[in-house]
Amino acid sequence: MACDPLFQFPAMSDTEEQEVPDGPVENAWALKVPEFKPEHNPHGVLETSSFATLFPKYREAYLREVWPLVQKALEPYFIRAELDAVEGSMTVSTTRRTWDPYSIIKARDLIKLMARSVPYEQAVKVMQDEVSADIIKIGSLVRKKDRFVKRRQRLIGPNGSTLKAIELLTNCYVLVQGNTVAALGPHRGLQHVRQIVEETMNNIHPIYNIKALMIKRELAKNPQLKNENWDRFLPNFKKKNTTKRKQPLKKKEKKAYTPFPPPMPESKVDKELASGQYFMLEKQRRAAKKKEQREKMAQEAAKRTEQRNKVYQPPKEPTKKPQKKKDDQIDVEALKAKVKKAQKKKKRAET
Repeated sequence: MACDPLFQFPAMSDTEEQEVPDGPVENAWALKVPEFKPEHNPHGVLETSSFATLFPKYREAYLREVWPLVQKALEPYFIRAELDAVEGSMTVSTTRRTWDPYSIIKARDLIKLMARSVPYEQAVKVMQDEVSADIIKIGSLVRKKDRFVKRRQRLIGPNGSTLKAIELLTNCYVLVQGNTVAALGPHRGLQHVRQIVEETMNNIHPIYNIKALMIKRELAKNPQLKNENWDRFLPNFKKKNTTKRKQPLKKKEKKAYTPFPPPMPESKVDKELASGQYFMLEKQRRAAKKKEQREKMAQEAAKRTEQRNKVYQPPKEPTKKPQKKKDDQIDVEALKAKVKKAQKKKKRAET
């Protein structure tokens, strides 16, 4: 992976931005988009284009208050804006005097952002050429409601600190509202905002991406690392499953599937027919039953006797294996030194 284009090169000066090269561009983010002026399209547009969006009921009072400002902001582009409080919709449409064809797309983004609770002071910035908008739908990324709420709160952070860090690193305005995340800023910053939001809803903590962006910002200050791979500097985070699912003590083994039903249990008559008791007389049946009971009692008595006799049996003594003696090598020199030392001590004691 080459270095990130977001942090690849410093911004170009005003003189450099005016010169648009004809050949391949090394850093397209540093180029300024040529300004589109009314002189470039004096005849206006031929067809009328319009976009409409719905807004919730609680936004009606605020939109009524700022709607004159919205119309004033769209007036230089000759775009008509209408607010329908009965249907709860906002509509923008071009006129014959509209000279910028792309301004209707910008106006569409403006009313979408205001419908998603973005204040007018921030939403009107989308009319600039360097600023774009992105509305990320996060409601369908997580199935369970409680899990969705936790991950959305994780994106905001305590007292909005995580969201503030994302805004500082990407130079974008980010607002989490309901099932959507509205982002407003430069194109390259919006790419990182979308990546962070989608990975957060997929159970990847946003602090990982924030750390990676901070490291890239520091690496961009070093001109020697301009054309090098930055993967060795970025942290490599792996998922760790700390909790293991508890296994039951007794596991039920699944039987092999068979399309046939289980066999019917044998009745008492079937058992008597199989053993031959069905054809005996009543006296013979009673005698056979008593004989069976006596045999069963004799077996149980033998088991009890054997259990009692276990107490009087001596335990088995453990057999010790004879240890093999190892022939230790005797150090003769050390033995001589020990004898001499003992003799010297004896002489000192005698004197």
